[in-house]
Amino acid sequence: MSAMEISGRVALVTGASSGLGARFARVLAAAGAHVALAARRVDRLQALSEELAADGVETISLELDVANVAAIRHVAAEVEARLGPIGILVNNAGISRQARAEDVTEDDYDAVLDTNLKGAFFMAQSVARQMIAHGIEGRIVNIASVAGIRPLGQLSTYSMSKAAMVQMTKSMAREWGKHGINTNAICPGYIATEISEDFLQTEGGRKLVASLPRRRMGEPRDLDGLLLLLCAGDASRFINGSIIAADDGFTSL
Repeated sequence: MSAMEISGRVALVTGASSGLGARFARVLAAAGAHVALAARRVDRLQALSEELAADGVETISLELDVANVAAIRHVAAEVEARLGPIGILVNNAGISRQARAEDVTEDDYDAVLDTNLKGAFFMAQSVARQMIAHGIEGRIVNIASVAGIRPLGQLSTYSMSKAAMVQMTKSMAREWGKHGINTNAICPGYIATEISEDFLQTEGGRKLVASLPRRRMGEPRDLDGLLLLLCAGDASRFINGSIIAADDGFTSL
């Protein structure tokens, strides 16, 4: 068996309706995982679920707003009931609100922190409880950001939420490692997705790309290998509590 083997394991991907989340789901499915898709946009989830099912993947799609803790617990239980205990969690759901710190509203603050931090925490907690109960040596991959390492302008609440996720990851790794659960975080740099497509055509977008070490944005596929490594069994058995920037050198500037 390959050290990168994940075939037959149940994986839950949050924020799976588009962008990196959809990419992560496809990558895990191609590697043989049974994939549960969760997000708010159920129409897009269903389309992705049908695409994966057509390729022979065992998959389900579930509506989920991670800001709702009761909904998180329901989804975790539903995945276990329909696919089996979760062995892999890709904690990807997140949002951003761009504003100068002096202009951030309470609603903006609550929306970003409730989704990016509270949602991620209770999603990981719900899945870890399953893993511990079933004796599963699971893998939790929190999708943070370079903003959690190096704060970005006009993204104070987003940067705060991702910095807290970094510490959350380390704390979970310390507590759950004894159960065989590895918890790590990927901190993507600037990745070209459908969300950033329009921005990249603006003057601000072009200036941003020109400021990067190799004058290029990343592509979603640039995270594939790292994701598979951290979700694997034997290949990542000694990687726990790691915060890994995948940013083409951005945070080294």
